[in-house]
Amino acid sequence: MTTAIPTSAEELELVLQDRDKVNDMIAKGSFKDLIKNYVRAANDADKTIAEQVKEMTNAALTEFLKDHPDAGGVKKLNLDPYNGPGSNGYHKVRNPRAIGAKLDGMFPDLPSYLQAVWHQGVKSDEVTAQLKEIQNYQEKVGAEGGFLVPEEFRGELSRLSLGESIVRPRARIIPMSSATLRFPKIDETSRVSSVYGGVVVYRTEEGEELNESEASFGSLKLEATKQTALAHVTNELVRDWGAFGMFIGEVFPEAMAFYEDVDFLTANGAGAPLGALHANNGSLIVVPKETNQIADTIVWENVIRMYARMLPSSINRAVWLASPDTFVELATMALTVGTGGSAVWLTDGVGAPVLTLLGRPVIMTEKAPAALGTQGDLSFVDFGMYLIGDRQMMTVDSSPHVKFTSDKTTYRVIQRNDGRPWVESAITPRNNSATLSPFVQLDDRA
Repeated sequence: MTTAIPTSAEELELVLQDRDKVNDMIAKGSFKDLIKNYVRAANDADKTIAEQVKEMTNAALTEFLKDHPDAGGVKKLNLDPYNGPGSNGYHKVRNPRAIGAKLDGMFPDLPSYLQAVWHQGVKSDEVTAQLKEIQNYQEKVGAEGGFLVPEEFRGELSRLSLGESIVRPRARIIPMSSATLRFPKIDETSRVSSVYGGVVVYRTEEGEELNESEASFGSLKLEATKQTALAHVTNELVRDWGAFGMFIGEVFPEAMAFYEDVDFLTANGAGAPLGALHANNGSLIVVPKETNQIADTIVWENVIRMYARMLPSSINRAVWLASPDTFVELATMALTVGTGGSAVWLTDGVGAPVLTLLGRPVIMTEKAPAALGTQGDLSFVDFGMYLIGDRQMMTVDSSPHVKFTSDKTTYRVIQRNDGRPWVESAITPRNNSATLSPFVQLDDRA
């Protein structure tokens, strides 16, 4: 049924209030024509109301889309950090628009795919045709050798690795359709006189001239570089579908997650990600040790001073990253009160202790940048302020030559990604007190 063109503002308002009708017109593509025809008729009748019509229409549409975010195919960009293993963040690792998505459904599972690309595998006519299709498709996307991995299997490997990862499950994943991506950032270092790099809010009398201010925007460059994994597998194992499936499904993702974390935490940014805890991270705050603090110790004052330097908006996402050899120091920390004191980290003695400090999780990991007593043995980090640029293109190949005398096949997996802190400088707060950051680290205690 065709909707009559409104002849007045009141009639237009009645149309916009009928959300089912508006949604139906958007789906059919007729809503835009209705608005155009009304604006044209209104302008012909009275040129002065054009701006009023525009403002009213924009306001009504904004309210409508707020309540119906999927109306007319509108999708909101989701940049929320992944909420940890077991959550519904799988969409962040399997992208239906990724390069390899067109190859989905060709093989029943990942081991079958890897056996098909095995140089010694006996290939049926169907498998040969499938591999030929992959090779032809790769010529279109410019893959650098090997066989392009279908997106469903790339996503599966990435999803399995999330259970072992520290950074990726908590970072913001940015899909990259090309090798380089400029991602927006707010260029802000101080909030003493403005926010967002230049926005100042004033109170003015009616009729007074308004003061000008504007936000300072910049861009952060993500450049996907190659991350290569090699594994030597006996030919007997490749022939054994069940054992090979276990190896691929568990060992490979864990290994890839391990080295990804190392890069996202400690790489120097030269031809590699810039690690959140590397000295080249300009927003990293290093908290000094206490006066006369004994070497290789961690005291309660270290912890509360680190907490005090965390950006307030990051506290609810931040986690403590600790080297395993810091456990004794953390577990025996005491709060001194006069001539007495009390242990800080108390447990009920049943089962494993709940690893938290000041309400935030403690992750014990050998991937911490340093051992006890050295800068990096304890860090307080909001990985939600760390960006991972994911090229979402993986290739795999096998070779009989590297371990020919051992009767082994070498599998090579290549993926491309980058990682950068979203802020490039610590921020001076409004009251001009000590700088704050999403990345805080404890200094040497030698």
